[in-house]
Amino acid sequence: MSYMYDTRAPESLNRRIDPRLRLQLYLNEYVKDREYRALATDISESGLSIQKLTEPVVPHASVVGIELELPGTNELIWAAAEPRFDAIGADFHVSGLRFCGMARKHQRLLRDYVRERRLRIARLLRNPRYA
Repeated sequence: MSYMYDTRAPESLNRRIDPRLRLQLYLNEYVKDREYRALATDISESGLSIQKLTEPVVPHASVVGIELELPGTNELIWAAAEPRFDAIGADFHVSGLRFCGMARKHQRLLRDYVRERRLRIARLLRNPRYA
């Protein structure tokens, strides 16, 4: 009978500050001065999720560096981020990162990018030609 119940978690259990937007964007993550190539799978004004290949030894760090370029911006964004969760499988390592430091210019660029994408998605969903 489990099909009769909503499997989504109640909003009070959602720990994210902002809703995330799906995207696929390669970036560099720096853990204790070592560079790792990763794929961002979603992003918000407050954080992002990344996926990278599982490596035998990855040092733990309370803060990591992130270097990324948002599509269409032609500007590298540098940010410090705190790992909020890690899930390590045989092939991939998934991390949820929360931004904890970023230049104001980059904060504005990220905020404008996320808000514009949300507005664009809302317009597409309201337009019956795309429904």
